[in-house]
Amino acid sequence: MEWVKALHVISVIAWMAGSLYLPRLFVYHSVAEKGSVQSETFKVMERRLYRGIMTPAMIASWTFGLIMVFNGMVDWSSGWPWVKAVFVIALSGYHGWMGGFLRAFREDRNVKPQKFFRMINEVPTLLMIVIVIMVIVKPF
Repeated sequence: MEWVKALHVISVIAWMAGSLYLPRLFVYHSVAEKGSVQSETFKVMERRLYRGIMTPAMIASWTFGLIMVFNGMVDWSSGWPWVKAVFVIALSGYHGWMGGFLRAFREDRNVKPQKFFRMINEVPTLLMIVIVIMVIVKPF
């Protein structure tokens, strides 16, 4: 079971890295001229990050997390696993939301400004802070 924990942590790190980097790509893509070489390069980078790293890492995170749950490695009688689960679901929702922006950029129909993507870049950080505290500190 230690391998399951290790693989879970590795996949979470990959997922989080992508969740922090993708909105940063959107920051720069939002000011690139539609149809330009730069815009087309961003499209390739965003697609590869989302489909090649983030989504597989999210699936692996969920898979290894559920393996730990079903093998009794999580004590559901305390409150922290429930809070963690809610925030993991929120992070998964954020992941899907990013997929919508990816699609908008791919179709050259993004209307969100650079400032918007700078702000939402902080969302995964805040979610991850709560998740880590729930796992390590187990405050309740």
